[in-house]
Amino acid sequence: MKKIFQLAACLAATVLTVQATGLPGSASTGPAHANDSVPKKSSQHHVVDEVVWVVGDEPILRSDIEMMRLQGEAEGMKWNGNPDCAIPEQLAVQKLFLHQAAIDSIEVSEAEITQSIEEQINYWIQMIGSREKLEEYRKQSITQMRQEMHDDFKNRELVQKMKQKLVSDISVSPAEVRAYFKDMPEDSLPLIPTTVEVQIITKEPKVTDEEVNRVKNQLREFTDRVNNGETTFATLARLYSEDGSARQGGELGYEPRARLDPAFAAVAFNLTDPHKISKIVESEFGFHIIQLIDRRGDRINVRHILLKPQISSEAVEEMKLRLDSIANDIRAEKFPFDEAATYLSDDKDTRSNHGLMANVDETNMMRTSKFRMQDLPTEVAREVEKLKPGEISPAFTMINNRGKTVCAIIRLKNRTESHRATITEDFQDMRNIVLAKRREQMLQDWVKQKLKNTYVRMDEKYRDCDFEYDGWIR
Repeated sequence: MKKIFQLAACLAATVLTVQATGLPGSASTGPAHANDSVPKKSSQHHVVDEVVWVVGDEPILRSDIEMMRLQGEAEGMKWNGNPDCAIPEQLAVQKLFLHQAAIDSIEVSEAEITQSIEEQINYWIQMIGSREKLEEYRKQSITQMRQEMHDDFKNRELVQKMKQKLVSDISVSPAEVRAYFKDMPEDSLPLIPTTVEVQIITKEPKVTDEEVNRVKNQLREFTDRVNNGETTFATLARLYSEDGSARQGGELGYEPRARLDPAFAAVAFNLTDPHKISKIVESEFGFHIIQLIDRRGDRINVRHILLKPQISSEAVEEMKLRLDSIANDIRAEKFPFDEAATYLSDDKDTRSNHGLMANVDETNMMRTSKFRMQDLPTEVAREVEKLKPGEISPAFTMINNRGKTVCAIIRLKNRTESHRATITEDFQDMRNIVLAKRREQMLQDWVKQKLKNTYVRMDEKYRDCDFEYDGWIR
């Protein structure tokens, strides 16, 4: 990195040969067609690249700009002003936050990166129909996608955490919310989108004993190969693990017990010899073998290999029939949906709340039962569109937030149609609007101040751009 910085500072352009890669899209946009939402891996294998901006000691490559341009096209994104100027400026702003995150020692765990990557891959699978179709479309295995996405998603998490730290002390009072909207004309009040409340029951299709034995035998084979000195644990993790940590040789980084699956943690924290491999561990994600790297106080660093048993189509259809039978019994009023969710659902996140799905708003650090349609899992949203309040869907399949194929039925509990905000009914939404504006202004002010003390160099052709922030050109 320092070498790139030194060359960029001295030369007008630094020419590099890099391999072009596919683009991870955003799981928040929800385009209508799978081909619009799953960016395809570029067919161009080698391009001549160059450093066109440097921010601090972070270079921005021409390929970075083209990647963001293609990603924006896939998501239907509209840029403010000329994209040739707006895109590199947005990348440069991200570099400012990354630079500050390094100064403030902001950390992102492998578990957090893995979760974000798995959510994105699951979203793509939902949109395109299956893992096989996704791999065929992108011309990559799921493992290759995880490895390719790692660094980008790590940077996204770092930028997000840095922003959250900067705005953590900002708040607004009820009086400030009322004052903000007090004199606003009714037709200028924010439009609250349609929201729904949804209850769900999920069941995991049964994995055959033969499939479980296949996975366990493969993990035993991996253990033997490492113990015999044929290869290393890290090499096998990179090649075969079905976890986002595969890119790091299966290494998770230092994690406390509470952040790990309980069954996984119970075995990992009992390891004492880095040269020994654990017994096979079954967690809610699949089957693992684990190798100790180091332990520091109440945190442990391990490598692991995760394999997930495959579900047969017969098992899926059998479970869907069972759920359809449960749905028919609920419609016949033999028992209510609430009780069925509490006693029958496999979804531990919702069954204790009668199946009611929770929408976690990380930006405003809130949990709510109300979802905008685009915030629902894709398969759930498709079914909600067909239902009236109180109705129950037929059984369908989906990928849950742990990457597992599950069967589900849902009940539309409530639908609130789009409307102009009122302080009595939509205070929380209106508060969030005011809070978001305060936070946005604070971050803009921070960027302006940060620019004054950060080294910036850009290619001459960008000097005629009309940027959002003053201070790039010196």
